[in-house]
Amino acid sequence: MKTKVQPAAPAKKASGSVLNVFSHGVLVIWAIMVVLPLLWAVMTSFKTDRAIFTSPWSLPDSLHFENWSRAWSQAHMSDYFLNTILVVGGSLIGTLLFGSMAAYVLARFDFPGNRFIYFLFIGGMSFPIMLALVPLFYVLNNVSLLNTLHGLILVYIAYSLPFTVFFLTAFFRTLPSSVAEAAMIDGASHTRTFFQVMLPMAKPGLISVGIFNFLGQWNQYMLPTVLNTDPDRKVLSQGLVELAVSQGYKGDWSGLFAGLVMAMLPVLAAYIIFQRQVVAGLTAGAIK
Repeated sequence: MKTKVQPAAPAKKASGSVLNVFSHGVLVIWAIMVVLPLLWAVMTSFKTDRAIFTSPWSLPDSLHFENWSRAWSQAHMSDYFLNTILVVGGSLIGTLLFGSMAAYVLARFDFPGNRFIYFLFIGGMSFPIMLALVPLFYVLNNVSLLNTLHGLILVYIAYSLPFTVFFLTAFFRTLPSSVAEAAMIDGASHTRTFFQVMLPMAKPGLISVGIFNFLGQWNQYMLPTVLNTDPDRKVLSQGLVELAVSQGYKGDWSGLFAGLVMAMLPVLAAYIIFQRQVVAGLTAGAIK
């Protein structure tokens, strides 16, 4: 008579449930640690300076929108905001254009030096930007691009290209080559195949790497501080620091928090709008 061995499904199910509860608990704690400071900053931006110090954790007695208008006009946040949009917008377009073109060639074409060029881009990711500040300063000064927005755009593009090429090269390798071959058979040139066939297929990857570059370039402080000292061309990160230290011990804390929230809103909006595309771009290479 044979005896049946019962599977240990309940034990596995119990251990899986414990792991599931633990992972969800860690995510909840992490979400609280991230969301609470954001909510506190938004709440504080509508308080008076006195209320910030006397009752920092209480809700504002009324919404003081004058904090936002004061930060926007008197603290010149509008000028900093416009400069940041011009610099980040131009550098983001250039980074995605040149990065996608380089990544497509490196991923789809075999030629002498392909791997060498690819590893040069990879090496650029490990190069500390602090070591390049002094050479960059003199290079931009020699070509009359110091303290200019277009000079800062070129530096941002060069700074963001290594990660962009690394990310998009792996993404282009996951795309089916049969579509490009069919376009070439129909008479499409390499340029037309790239812009009209392959680039639209790489939209999830472009959005994902675009969000990462947007976050890094929007919050960049070291490069504009060294390469962009003109008061009329300062970006948002420089403006926030200037707003914090301009009045010494008698700082405009309510205006500072209003400016801080202004700087955060575009980043939060971009991530909320493109959240699904970011996840799709990060997971697209997992299944080929």
